[in-house]
Amino acid sequence: MIGAIAGDMIGCPYEFNNVSNEDFGALFESKSTYTDDTVLTVATADVILDGSKYSEQYLSYAQCYANRGYGGNFAEMVKRGRLEPYDSYGNGSAMRVSPVGWAYDTFSDTVSEAKRSAECTHNHEEGVRGAKAVAVAIFSARNGGSKDDVKSMVEDCGYDLSQKTYDFRQGKFDVSCQGTIPRCMAIILETNDFESAIRKAVAMGGDTDTNCCIVGSICDAIYGLPEQDIIDEVYARLPKQMTDIVTAFTKKYIDTDFEEPKNVATKASTFGDSLGSLFSM
Repeated sequence: MIGAIAGDMIGCPYEFNNVSNEDFGALFESKSTYTDDTVLTVATADVILDGSKYSEQYLSYAQCYANRGYGGNFAEMVKRGRLEPYDSYGNGSAMRVSPVGWAYDTFSDTVSEAKRSAECTHNHEEGVRGAKAVAVAIFSARNGGSKDDVKSMVEDCGYDLSQKTYDFRQGKFDVSCQGTIPRCMAIILETNDFESAIRKAVAMGGDTDTNCCIVGSICDAIYGLPEQDIIDEVYARLPKQMTDIVTAFTKKYIDTDFEEPKNVATKASTFGDSLGSLFSM
């Protein structure tokens, strides 16, 4: 989960300013902030912790943390004060699902809960498939599965993962689940640690914050929590209300010995307030 949030923050500055080089400098810069990917990921964790409804928490979080780059249809429903299914196959269902992959003990429960998290908005079969794919990838990896096992799990969801990263057009902005999942999996399968995966995701361009969020979420399960300096940066850039949920979820489901960073200088930014609504899916 922390890897997902870190990926979102790292990819955010390059969303509208794509770079083609993996050596783009420090992972975090002054404009590295959280977007809708993080807001709804934390909301998913909150639902799992307190047993609330996905539609209610997603609405509540989106209203509290406004102007963070929500998709057009989603943002319009937030304005109306009610979320409902709108047959979306956008990658929003996949970007927010990572806590589900950690919280359930069986494959069937993981798949069922991923579907529930998606279908309150993304009830198109591709929207549900994207959420299931990310959740089962995490489920497999956290239970000791190899990368080949993770790949097989995602393929069983109905994805063709035969493409390599060079097969994807650099800079293509594809916000569909069917375009995003194979791209993110190619990155994961061709890299060997969190940082190299995130750097490759940034360099491939396109929807960088969401691609990095999904890649980071699966890397969490494959490699373990990111390095402490990355965790510190994440906590420095999140509101306290969010870090409380991140800490509680991480301690309960991921690492019982996890300790929240202390005395981290806050770098919370309002940069995301001007992100606006980009997507219509």
